[in-house]
Amino acid sequence: MVRMSAEDRRESVIRAAIAEFSQSGYHGTSTEAIAKRVGVSQPYLFRLFPGKKAIFTAASLRCIEETCLVFEKAAKGLEGEEAVHAMANAYTRLIAEHPEKLQMQMQTYIAVASLDTEGDSEFGEAVRAAWMKLWDTVHLPLGADENETTVFMAYGMLVNTLVAMGFPTGHRVWDGMYESARPMVRPKA
Repeated sequence: MVRMSAEDRRESVIRAAIAEFSQSGYHGTSTEAIAKRVGVSQPYLFRLFPGKKAIFTAASLRCIEETCLVFEKAAKGLEGEEAVHAMANAYTRLIAEHPEKLQMQMQTYIAVASLDTEGDSEFGEAVRAAWMKLWDTVHLPLGADENETTVFMAYGMLVNTLVAMGFPTGHRVWDGMYESARPMVRPKA
């Protein structure tokens, strides 16, 4: 039996948390379910993270961080339209191959609103800061053009919404979206 380091266990917890929270959200997921998925006890889980919110925060920030890395890798050495197509295609692959990452993003946005309403702005501040890093990651390959970045992010959020609602890519809503989009925003097949 291979013994895992605490850091490896933390990574396992974050991956398990993404899987669990993506399905049931912050309020609907128990730490017991996460501990069970990882194969550890709840007391051990709380030695790795101080509480449920810390686990959710780590999972949320990891999702945003991984999206930034996908964009950075896709856009490396590219600018403008080439960068847009590369990032759009890479992101489309990410959410198609790992739908839990899209679901976790959606749960993160819900939790920001929920926890902020409950008077806990610390989580929201951390997510907003990470999202600004995501913005900057896209912004630079697009020539630091506010309009180009806004359009790219807006269409990305629209894609997130359509996928989250289960619209298949062949549905007419996709065609309408791309017909109305400027040519540079439309991902290449």
